[in-house]
Amino acid sequence: MHVEQQQHQKVNKAKKVDKKQRRCLAIIKSDCEVIPSEEPTTYLAILNVGLSNGLTEECLLLAAASTGGKVAEVVMLPGKSYCFLVCATLEDAQAVYQGMNSISKIGQQGAVAYLSYVMGLPALARKNDWNRALPSGLLVLPDFVSEEEESTLLQAISEDGRTSEGSLKHRHVKHFGFEFLYGVNNVDPAKPLEQSIPSACDILWPRLESSASKWDWSTPDQLTVNEYEPGHGIPPHVDTHSAFLDPILSLSLQSDVVMDFRRGEELVQVRLPRRSLLIMSGEARYDWTHGIRPKHIDVVPSASGGLTTQARGKRTSLTFRRLRRGPCSCSYPTLCDTRQTKAPEELSATLAAQAVSLEQRNVHEVYDKIADHFSETRHSPWPQVADFLNSFHPQSVVLDVGCGNGKYLGCNPLLLAIGCDRAQGLLAVGRRKGQNVFRCDCLSVPVRSASVDGCISIAVIHHLATGERRLAALREMARVLRPGGRALVYVWAKDQRKNDKKSTYLRQNKAVNKERTTEQEQRQKQQQQLEQQVPDDTPLPVHTNRTEFQQQDVLVPWKTKDEQKTTFLRYYHVFEEQELENLVSQLLEVRIIKSYYDQGNHCVIFEKIDT
Repeated sequence: MHVEQQQHQKVNKAKKVDKKQRRCLAIIKSDCEVIPSEEPTTYLAILNVGLSNGLTEECLLLAAASTGGKVAEVVMLPGKSYCFLVCATLEDAQAVYQGMNSISKIGQQGAVAYLSYVMGLPALARKNDWNRALPSGLLVLPDFVSEEEESTLLQAISEDGRTSEGSLKHRHVKHFGFEFLYGVNNVDPAKPLEQSIPSACDILWPRLESSASKWDWSTPDQLTVNEYEPGHGIPPHVDTHSAFLDPILSLSLQSDVVMDFRRGEELVQVRLPRRSLLIMSGEARYDWTHGIRPKHIDVVPSASGGLTTQARGKRTSLTFRRLRRGPCSCSYPTLCDTRQTKAPEELSATLAAQAVSLEQRNVHEVYDKIADHFSETRHSPWPQVADFLNSFHPQSVVLDVGCGNGKYLGCNPLLLAIGCDRAQGLLAVGRRKGQNVFRCDCLSVPVRSASVDGCISIAVIHHLATGERRLAALREMARVLRPGGRALVYVWAKDQRKNDKKSTYLRQNKAVNKERTTEQEQRQKQQQQLEQQVPDDTPLPVHTNRTEFQQQDVLVPWKTKDEQKTTFLRYYHVFEEQELENLVSQLLEVRIIKSYYDQGNHCVIFEKIDT
């Protein structure tokens, strides 16, 4: 009887293994079109373990070696939870399969690995993004300082420096020479700090004499020190052109890290080894953004030429700059604050003077013209907005400010939902549905004060051209709320990536990723034609759809689907992190309950205080 039980358990285990193998193999087949094989081949797929869950090439080779089989090649794919082995012979492949399948505990938390024979490697296995050329002007100098010098530098910067306060919640920052003001992304040349760059850094400059002869400066006058814990990063950005000369230098201490350089849809990943110096000059300094993804593990090239993983440690970066003290004269206008638009103060003044006419021309008139087409694209409620509406008691009165086609008005049928909008065409859609809607401006809502239980404003106030007008719209929402009433506000975020994930807006850019050169040229020509539509007195750039935002105040194209394919330009102010919270915090009659990021939007829930 005992023997029969053991046999039954063995059969059940084999069935479970087979089921897991088939499920994992189905995922891989749909992802990279690999062809499984019932007969042994020299190609093996590790079905459930890869770079995305922390497997290293070294760990995989050790596991394979323990079986006695010889491995000729390891193929690990970035962002994938599977990988491949190429064995020397069929006998080697069989030894590895029999010794590892459902036996080797190389998965997360000791999970066993499942293997399958495959007919060959998928096409994407030969793609290696690390083979791309570095941006022009980018240079990484390994072992620029010794371990002893590293210790000396870390000690020197720990003793002094101006610490940044406020919104830098993901890293500790110190400044020497001049403080970098993150609120305006600039420095004040008239306010030097008492703490100059530590003298311990003087050892660096003689080592750069040959290069410095081609630079705008030979010694820096500003130093920013960033301390990163594992899992922390910094969003893609370009050091403000008008603030600093060329180049920017960054010394990496204590740990390696991978830095992303982006220009439009181009991405180049650069490994910055511990104690290396990064030099960004020319095109790399002015025309590419750089950033670090918030991760605990980086995917890096292995010694064999493949890919492996590397855990991050605490890292300290020393970024050296020289103040420009004047406008930028570079030949890279895309990210240049001097050449692309007016100065920030001048732009703000222009937007304030033209706010009403700009919103009328590039918001209200546009939505009236595109109402039907726009409504066709707005039909599914966002889950977290629906959850907010479902949190109210039955018979609660909820006002949707900027309701558009009214897609949220019927989300919770137990509510008394009322909507208002400026666009007549969109309101007509709601009226055809039998919804309670009326026309008004979000800056002046004809609803009695303290009369509604809830309020939502989804993708509305980012169409207002000044901070004062955006604050006024929030104040109107607070006014109509009863004490204890709650409001939810969504605005478009400037950063369309969060935790290394693209927003839906960016993910819909598949066509751009596959363009040929001629198609890219055509898009550039179309972009130039759109820019010609912008009035001379409106200093706003035209954003390229489905790409990262480079500025906060932009005109975003909308192309109709009719035969004319007319393109209209809509005004947007895309929000920086914490910007919406800072606006709401100015309303003394409310308190913030929650703030979060949802699919490329910054979101805040606030409550009316019972005063």
